[in-house]
Amino acid sequence: MLLLHLARKSLTNRLLTTSLTALSIAFSVALLVGVENVRTGMRESFSNTVSGTDLVVGSRGGTIQLMLYAVFGMGSPVANISHDTWKEWDEHPAVSWTIPYALGDSHRGFRVIGTNDSFYEHYKYRGGQPIALAEGRAAQSVFDVVLGAQVAERLGYVLGDRISVTHGMSAVGFMNHDEMPFEVVGVLDKTFTPVDRAIYVTLEGVTAIHMGWESGGPPMPGDEISAADVLAMEEVPVSQITSFFLGAESRAYTLQLQRDISTSEDEPLTAVIPGVALSEMWRGIGYAEDGLLVISGFVVLVGLLGMLVSIYTSLDARRREMAILRALGAGPRRIVSLLVLEAGALSIIGALLGVAFVYVGLAALQPWLEGQFGLQVPIQALDGMQLMYIGTVIALGFVAGLVPALKAYRTALHDGLSVRI
Repeated sequence: MLLLHLARKSLTNRLLTTSLTALSIAFSVALLVGVENVRTGMRESFSNTVSGTDLVVGSRGGTIQLMLYAVFGMGSPVANISHDTWKEWDEHPAVSWTIPYALGDSHRGFRVIGTNDSFYEHYKYRGGQPIALAEGRAAQSVFDVVLGAQVAERLGYVLGDRISVTHGMSAVGFMNHDEMPFEVVGVLDKTFTPVDRAIYVTLEGVTAIHMGWESGGPPMPGDEISAADVLAMEEVPVSQITSFFLGAESRAYTLQLQRDISTSEDEPLTAVIPGVALSEMWRGIGYAEDGLLVISGFVVLVGLLGMLVSIYTSLDARRREMAILRALGAGPRRIVSLLVLEAGALSIIGALLGVAFVYVGLAALQPWLEGQFGLQVPIQALDGMQLMYIGTVIALGFVAGLVPALKAYRTALHDGLSVRI
């Protein structure tokens, strides 16, 4: 108890230096634990982007490329899928439902996706949560459009507004479909997934704005088809889509369906299991998260080195203090224990402050992280890995205290009592 009392008095006597040292360790620990929290949140948000879907199907190509353009709205598809092929699999006895996607257009940098009622009924995310409409209704007519939450928020659109679609998926398109505007009839509730950054129309709507574009370019003057012409049609013939999500009647059918679709001779297709593909994608970016942990580890080491330097350099100013303790009967081992205890106390205080900083920071930044990046970082108890990190930091703090302690151990008694000139 006497040793603890001496350590506390020593630290409070050098309050400014002690506080700065503890804060440097606290920020280091906060970075280390915070990176682990963000990494966990990123992994969960990444894997929960789509839920309850057994297969994602697209034209023949790489699995990662398919997931990027079909699920995350990044990149471009290799080719389209014929409408007949999609309907064939949609009506397959082992298939419960499908959600078709037709890509290729955008509006002010946000992707336009052609789909049908199945999207609003079957698309799920984050452990099976269904998407919901914050206001309005689903797209039903040819020129109806439903906005993702982030699209409506950033562009300021409300129900009844009319928007034009741009050909191509870049922020600046090269051709606008101004002759066929869409009317906003609904806005989706926030999902904090790529769904929030997309615009949803009907398959017929995507087909309508491309009527006469069979050659890859706009129709010749005089051959244009107006919105009134489209509305006068009994049915707008959909000829192709880009990809589709598939839910099997039973999970037991998933592997067989994947094999049948991927080996079908009717049309070259690729079918991927979302969970497997997402794990593969996460492994591909795992180097980045490992790099963040390494950087955080180095920051912690720098903080501990700062503590070591602080205690070591203070020994010269504490020569008389150490000599008096020795003269009062404190042996060299007691002096070593005192300095190691001070270093350990600093590391413990810094670690606890660092954890507090993480929780306060998460509570303050969580709404912003969700709104800006769709990243949900859960506020939960420290897991085993984080406790191991903190324990390692504290242990290294005690070890770092041995360096100045050994110097004090070798210092002779008369050194602190003599006057240096």
